[in-house]
Amino acid sequence: MYPDLLGKVAVVTGAATGLGAGIARRFLEEGMCVVVNYHSDARRQAAEDLVAWSENLSAAGERQSKARAVAVQADVSVEEGVFALRDAALETFGRLDVWVNNAGIEVRYKTHELPLEAWDKMIAVNLTGTFLGSRTAIEHWVELEKPGCIINLSSVHERIPWPTFAAYTASKGGVKMFTQTIALEYADRGIRANCIAPGAIETPINAEKFDDPKARALTQSMIPSDAIGQVSHVADAAAWLASEQSDYVTGHSLFVDGGMSLYADFQRGDG
Repeated sequence: MYPDLLGKVAVVTGAATGLGAGIARRFLEEGMCVVVNYHSDARRQAAEDLVAWSENLSAAGERQSKARAVAVQADVSVEEGVFALRDAALETFGRLDVWVNNAGIEVRYKTHELPLEAWDKMIAVNLTGTFLGSRTAIEHWVELEKPGCIINLSSVHERIPWPTFAAYTASKGGVKMFTQTIALEYADRGIRANCIAPGAIETPINAEKFDDPKARALTQSMIPSDAIGQVSHVADAAAWLASEQSDYVTGHSLFVDGGMSLYADFQRGDG
């Protein structure tokens, strides 16, 4: 637990399921207030369930009793969407301290068959959404002359090329460089920006693949620690980056990947 997180307010995009939900839950356990963003009507119930879960946290202890959440439907790839999330934080909880750009999508095409529409959508959500969320939070903090924390979800594929996922890797590489740029630009204002770069994690988006023993074994063979990651690994990283324990860390990509980004084929000194 991080004492300084108690009572702070975070926006977490794409927070109804998967990594976003895990991060939101960890923040709530820290006694934070969270704007739980979701995009489609299909995710509404999951977001509302997370809000209901937060209302039952008081039984876990005095710290958790301070936690509150609100679910907000918004499209992070348009300005109106991120403005709605900012306004929800300020109007519901009275402040904004942390912004987590987690919302993202992934599609697979051979690059020569990749439709422009699919490319544009990927860039809009994964990269433009990260820009809009970050810009909105920074604008607020600059205006009030207060510090803030941005956490952007990139991927091991900000570093590792991934054939047939050109749009995804391009967007995540862009997230990395964008994050480093704003970290440098606003460091003297006390505004920090970092990436979390997850590897293979047990999430709903990966459930079908990891339910196949052969596919799971193949992925696991690419991870030096020989284990698929858990959502809690990413959520723990987010809590640390949001806290004052990491107040001297900015412009960094924190790889949560069991070593996947370390060229696993060379693990035993072959080559």
